[in-house]
Amino acid sequence: MENRVVYLDNNATTMVDPLVFEEMKPYFCDLYGNPSSMHEFGGHVMKAVNKAREQVKEFLGAKDAKEIIFTASGSEGDNMAIRGVLEANKNKKHIITTKIEHPAVLNVYKYLEKQGYEVTYLDVDSQGNLDLNQLSESITEDTALVSIMYANNETGVILPVEKAAKIVKQKNPKIKFHTDAVQAAGKIPFDVKNTEIDLMTIAGHKIHAPKGIGALYVKTGTLLPAFVIGGHQERGKRAGTENVPYIVGLGKACELAQKSMEFELNEVKRLRDKLENGILKTIYNAKINGSTTNRVPNTTNIGFQYIEGELILLHLSDLGICASSGSACTSGSLEPSHVLKSMGVPFESLHGSIRFSLSRFTTEEEIDYTLKVLPEVIFKLNNISPYQRELKALKEKC
Repeated sequence: MENRVVYLDNNATTMVDPLVFEEMKPYFCDLYGNPSSMHEFGGHVMKAVNKAREQVKEFLGAKDAKEIIFTASGSEGDNMAIRGVLEANKNKKHIITTKIEHPAVLNVYKYLEKQGYEVTYLDVDSQGNLDLNQLSESITEDTALVSIMYANNETGVILPVEKAAKIVKQKNPKIKFHTDAVQAAGKIPFDVKNTEIDLMTIAGHKIHAPKGIGALYVKTGTLLPAFVIGGHQERGKRAGTENVPYIVGLGKACELAQKSMEFELNEVKRLRDKLENGILKTIYNAKINGSTTNRVPNTTNIGFQYIEGELILLHLSDLGICASSGSACTSGSLEPSHVLKSMGVPFESLHGSIRFSLSRFTTEEEIDYTLKVLPEVIFKLNNISPYQRELKALKEKC
């Protein structure tokens, strides 16, 4: 086991399911035609694109396959939704989001704030839960858009987006509601047609499709200008020849994710809980960050008091275990997690918080191995941590 990679960083990216890869392969070298071509060879390829669009539609619970636009990533989908809505409503200058969004949303809002938009950043409590009363009170006649993530990428906490969307529409039906559902996709079921959600973003590489493909759901009747201007592709919203192999892969991944939902909600959750309970039982200075009842089944975020998270990750990496300290899009920063800061996680845990995220490919053996070596790592770091030395010195002084 020591020579193997134990991959517990699935919220950063997932392995491509071999069944997804097999579905994609013919569209690289055999069925390579342009789906927009008039000839029959291209027509076969267009059929594959249309099939994938249907698969994504079924996965999201959308009403019509025409509501699905293929994108290159979750970040592109978020940008397309947020900036598109505002371009279509130029007279409205107030927008709402939360303090715990992924950088793909949060940094767009910060950019828009510099462009003159008034932004309301909604708070969360110590468990990562959203205050719906604050949302209701924040809506004004000038509000154009509300964007609230479906599940947080660092803690796994599920936000009440369907209730939030209802509140928004009750206040003003013209306000558009977007959700970044990248971390919820494949982990909890969707039925978007029976909600007030106008736009929803997903990314393929979070559900065992390749990196470089995603989708944006746009409810019928939602005005969205072209994001990439050029040809007719994606109903004129995103020009450019379709990335057929990856679109096919996303469609298959959505189909498999739908079939695996019960496994995700039961078996993946069981392994996550085993890992979490084992850590809490054997490591005295470990504490869960966020709600333990209202979260996706694959994620746990645990703070190890008085230890630097980067040190933990480096030691785990040496042992073949992959985890993270938060979003992969902010891993280059030395700043503590904006999500955990917004939740009021104490300083002594803030810098030592680690996210473990599982997938349907995670095995019992991998969890057992992690539970075997992690306590040894933490015990070692406890003895060399400058925080622990200072704490020990303070106790001796007192």
